[in-house]
Amino acid sequence: MIRISNLDVVYGAGKTRNHVVKGVGFEVGRGQTLGIVGESGCGKSTVLRSLAGIEQGWTGSIELDGKAIGKIRSRNELKCAQMVFQDPYGSLHPRHRIGTALAEPLRSMGHGDGWSAVQKALRQVGLPESFANRFPHELSGGQRQRVAIARALILSPPILLLDEPTSALDVSVQAEILNLLADKRDEHGLTYVLVSHDLAVIAHMCDRVLIMKDGAFVDELTKADLESGVTHADYSRELFEASFL
Repeated sequence: MIRISNLDVVYGAGKTRNHVVKGVGFEVGRGQTLGIVGESGCGKSTVLRSLAGIEQGWTGSIELDGKAIGKIRSRNELKCAQMVFQDPYGSLHPRHRIGTALAEPLRSMGHGDGWSAVQKALRQVGLPESFANRFPHELSGGQRQRVAIARALILSPPILLLDEPTSALDVSVQAEILNLLADKRDEHGLTYVLVSHDLAVIAHMCDRVLIMKDGAFVDELTKADLESGVTHADYSRELFEASFL
C-alpha cells in the first residue's frame, strides 16, 4: 500500500543546511500498521508530512496504492492518505463549528457541501450527532481527537497517517483513542503509519516498528521483538528501557 525509497528532505543551504531525512525507505502492506519511533526532531513527522503531501521539498520516490506520487498531487492522490495531527485543538479551527470542520474535506474535494455526511462521521467515532453544532473549545481533548479522526476518515482514505495522535491527551483517554483507531483499521481494512516517541503506544498498535535517529532508520523491530524486549541497536535499547521503566 505504501512504498518509499531514498526519501530525502533538506532545509536551507550552506551554513543553515539541515538534512532532516536521510535516504530512508520502507514498505507497508494493505491493512498493516507501521510504527516510526524516535526522539523529537529526528525527522519522523517530516516523513509523514511528505507522505501526506504537506511537505513538498522531498526527493526520492513515494508510491501509494501502487501508484507513483509526485510533489504536486491531484485530488484523488490527496484523498488516498489523510493525516491525524498531534494536537486536536490546534488542528481544528477555533471559530468553526464541528460540523463545518467535518464537511470541509468533502467540499474541498468537490463532493457537494458535505453536510449530509457529518452526522454519520460523528457516529462513526462514538460522538453524538448534536456535537456538529459545538465549537472545539466546548469539547474535551479526547472528543476533539475523535473529531480529528472523523475528519480524516470522512473521505474514506485507504491510508491514515497518525502523528503522535495521543501524546496531547490525558493517560486515561489515550487507550480510548488507540482502541478507536484499531477498531476503524479492522473495520475498513485501513493501512496506518503511526509516529510516536512512546514505545508502549507503538507496541499496542503496530505490526512492526522502525527506529529513527538523526534522520535515518537505525533498527527495525517486529511485534514479537517488542513483546519480548528484543532490540538490535544500542539506541533502540535505550528507547525501550526509557519507555518501559
